[in-house]
Amino acid sequence: MRSGKRRGPEFSGHGNSSLGIIALVPDYWSGVVTLRHQVLQRLAKYHRVVWVEPAGDWREFLRPSSPRFLARDRWSEPTPSLAVLNTGCLRPQLHRPAWLGAASFRARLTAARRRLIAQGATRIALYIWRDEFAEALHHVDHDFSCYHIDDEYSFSDKDLPNSPRELSLLRHVDQVIVHSPALLGKKGGINRNTALIPNGVDFQLFSKPHEEPADMASIPRPRIGYAGVIKKQLDLDLLVRLAGARPQWSFVMVGPIGNVAGKERQLAALRQMRNVHFLGGKPVERLPGYIQHFDVCLMCYEVNDYTRYIYPLKLHEYLAAGRPTVSSPIELIHGFAHAVSIASDEAQWLAAIESGLAESDREGEAAQSRRAVARANDWNVLVKEIADLFASPQSMTKGWPPQQLQEPASFFQA
Repeated sequence: MRSGKRRGPEFSGHGNSSLGIIALVPDYWSGVVTLRHQVLQRLAKYHRVVWVEPAGDWREFLRPSSPRFLARDRWSEPTPSLAVLNTGCLRPQLHRPAWLGAASFRARLTAARRRLIAQGATRIALYIWRDEFAEALHHVDHDFSCYHIDDEYSFSDKDLPNSPRELSLLRHVDQVIVHSPALLGKKGGINRNTALIPNGVDFQLFSKPHEEPADMASIPRPRIGYAGVIKKQLDLDLLVRLAGARPQWSFVMVGPIGNVAGKERQLAALRQMRNVHFLGGKPVERLPGYIQHFDVCLMCYEVNDYTRYIYPLKLHEYLAAGRPTVSSPIELIHGFAHAVSIASDEAQWLAAIESGLAESDREGEAAQSRRAVARANDWNVLVKEIADLFASPQSMTKGWPPQQLQEPASFFQA
């Protein structure tokens, strides 16, 4: 029997609670918390979910010194109705020969599907978070499929066309979700069931008061802060100039060091500056304490063809904390000019930060206005929209006004 979309007695459906979701993600559950963690742990309140972690390379399982030597499948259930599959030596990542790699991928999907069926699922949905998992459409029986795009997956600072693999995936899934208006513009005219659902925030976590973290207490104010991965997409040269121009300000960097390829020199310069403080990565539940004790928050991205598509998670985290925020003029942020200051050059950055520092009432009208923006983007609200998409796939055109569809009907049948 050929795998793929199936309708039959086993998948006849018995209401929303009978839906099981196979989530294909590029992350390990125990790794850095991403928006996929935020979405899927909440989606599990509506439908059963299996989070399929990236498979280990076959060499890991055959090397005696490896901690995964001959490891078998491991299942865990970190939250109710959400199971995590860490596949072992019987279903590794294989690249050659292609047929064997496909068979191993199919086996991972089958294991996830069987788990859901054993738990009472009568309908199966594929939830694809990267186009690298596109072949799953052909490898497992399913009733519904969704491709969720939270980034421009070419990760190129020069705009590239949608890849043939991604175009094929966009055309063949039942539902597409995109996070930013720019992504909608680039990838939204291909599948008529395309929804624009933005990034969100755990509003309660980031808005309720948190004590000042111990490793912040000794850092003098004013504190100009960034919370997130420190990576090459940031304008690190700008940060060097800002810190040099205002030695009386403390610049606080909270987050792990990621890929800074090509900007090692700027990072080293920042580390040597006495008024720049690197505090490292923090668990998500502790992050609000740092943000709330910044005086001004930064979103210091470079402006290029990659950052035009992003929707930074930290935007609503900063706003939920009520903090004044200054951002580069990335495309998304123009829609939040009422809540965020936008700066294009060093002089504008310094003026905008000084304006934020001059804000006298930290719990006043301006702070409440920022929180109102974040509250409207609470993950609980946004994930309810996603859950509804999965519950009623046949009627999904949310976030995609019909008048924007310009392609003839035959285009969507390709």
